[in-house]
Amino acid sequence: MSGKQRIFIVEDHTLFRAGLRALLSQDPDIEIVGEADNGRDAIRDIGALAPHMVLMDLSMPGMNGIEAMQDIKRRNPDTRVLVLTIHKTDEYIHESLRAGADGYILKDATHDELRVAIRSVLNGKTYLSPDISGKVIHGYLGTGNSTNVGSTWDTLTHREREVLKLVAEGHSNKHIADYLCLSIKTVEKHRSNLMKKLDLHNASTLTSYAIEKGLVVT
Repeated sequence: MSGKQRIFIVEDHTLFRAGLRALLSQDPDIEIVGEADNGRDAIRDIGALAPHMVLMDLSMPGMNGIEAMQDIKRRNPDTRVLVLTIHKTDEYIHESLRAGADGYILKDATHDELRVAIRSVLNGKTYLSPDISGKVIHGYLGTGNSTNVGSTWDTLTHREREVLKLVAEGHSNKHIADYLCLSIKTVEKHRSNLMKKLDLHNASTLTSYAIEKGLVVT
């Protein structure tokens, strides 16, 4: 790397985003050029600011991180994207990589690991947290369970998975609609589709399924 590395942060939690900015700003080789709390604003601002790298959360209101990443990579193929998330399940990892992620690190990582991940991605390498790299290897070699996840799960859209997670966390339809910038009717339709696809018929069974898939930590 040479010169200041321009980084854009996409994270919907204000305190966490501010903490990242403060932490990364201590590095004289890094410049935080912007931030957004949702995918749509991120796409717009990244196009104008042309950062070297984007730190991308996955769960956000409106457009989620995977959808935003696909669009960002299509519009700005030279911009590197490092996913920073709580999600460690195979499905999120593989979908992020398919969407164009150049790295994947968990939010419980140490500061030192985050610095290594950022440096690696900025230098054109792919970085995976040690906690998840084994999952990816198993999945692509076909020796683990990740490639054999039930076909029913594969039929769920990104939005349906987001709704599933929020239902499992106990949120009302109105809260989910407000958080995802949807109408209540649309949320109800997603819930109905989830129940039909999964053959689950109430919130408690949806919650159990979400826990099984690692969407909710108990």
